[in-house]
Amino acid sequence: MTQTTNGHRVTSEVGRLRTVLLHRPGAELKRLTPRNSAKLLFDAIPWVGRAQEEHDAFAQALRDRDVEVLYVSELLQDALEFEAARDEAIAQVIDDHRWGDQLRRVVEGHLRDLHPEDLAHTLVAGLAHEELKSAHGLVYRLMDELDFIIDPLPGLLFTRDSSAWVGDRVALTSFAMPARRNESALTGLIYRHHPRFAGVEPVYDPSMEHVEGGDIMLLSPGVVAVGTGERTTPAGVERLARQLFAAGLAHTVLAVPIAQERATMHLDTVCTMVDVDTVVMYPPVAYSLEAFTVTASNGDLRVSGPRLFLDAAAEAMGLDRLKVIDTGLDPVTAEREQWDDGNNTLAVAPRVCVAYERNVETNSQLEAAGIEVIRITGSELGTGRGGPRCMSCPILRDAPAA
Repeated sequence: MTQTTNGHRVTSEVGRLRTVLLHRPGAELKRLTPRNSAKLLFDAIPWVGRAQEEHDAFAQALRDRDVEVLYVSELLQDALEFEAARDEAIAQVIDDHRWGDQLRRVVEGHLRDLHPEDLAHTLVAGLAHEELKSAHGLVYRLMDELDFIIDPLPGLLFTRDSSAWVGDRVALTSFAMPARRNESALTGLIYRHHPRFAGVEPVYDPSMEHVEGGDIMLLSPGVVAVGTGERTTPAGVERLARQLFAAGLAHTVLAVPIAQERATMHLDTVCTMVDVDTVVMYPPVAYSLEAFTVTASNGDLRVSGPRLFLDAAAEAMGLDRLKVIDTGLDPVTAEREQWDDGNNTLAVAPRVCVAYERNVETNSQLEAAGIEVIRITGSELGTGRGGPRCMSCPILRDAPAA
């Protein structure tokens, strides 16, 4: 089993990164076809072998900076060694109204016979109609032979979305898209049953209003920005604010409306942090993005604004201003590199970030501003519309310098 190490705590986007949760792409990506890729939220069919090579290089780049890398599949397999975790995982999967009683019994029996490693594989990679030879009955016979009984989870690659740490508590997120909802179920299983996370208390759970991790940004200790658009609802922002205030994890939440479009699905597709006072942003939104400031007031919420996001954020963070590094140098380059996740950087320390190498102009802008850029390839990883920040869930960061 993975050994317990030195705790879990994240209070910023840029404190030195110590431990991160990744998911190495595998058989679930091999399930993608032109027939199902849109449903499973991928814009193209990735070359899986190359995607794995790119991901391995990403993980190694983090290790080279003394970051401990944890993998979802390994932690899940560890957790499934415990009977309570197996029972919970199987109960979650068979709660599927598409199946009917007969197929549900067959699937449950099949899953209970699997070794923890094989069960973990099936929960992530899915179960195809043709792979369940023992199945029978009306529902099974009426299914298309190319359908999945258990859907694969290619989006698990983007570990930022299914959980986000705020202080020493984890937010188990609530997905808006049906194709991704089982991801938070598996992540929650890990946090509840793996010995490494014994005693961890969630501050949010998937039964609550829709909130996805790519919309949660820890601007500074006590200040959390939350995007609301395609994936995170206004009700989700409100619920998260209430949860964070009640737990003493934040004093200010900024609700940030973003365009409800595929290219801007989360806040971190248009803005990420590279230093305690510096963000990289998509130019068309940098000076138009607004925010509502939410604080606790007499047991309820006080909402003010909207104001320019950069102004509201700086004030909440106690700064004179936030410095902005633009994506690209001209409108066409900016649009191209925003689509290719040029804004989606992962800070491994103040003024040091990981970025896709293909975003040449954005990376040049970062370096001109004194930011060290660790370049990684991502031609295949990016087919699901996500960059280094999307592919990583920080579990432990040092507190940022004042």
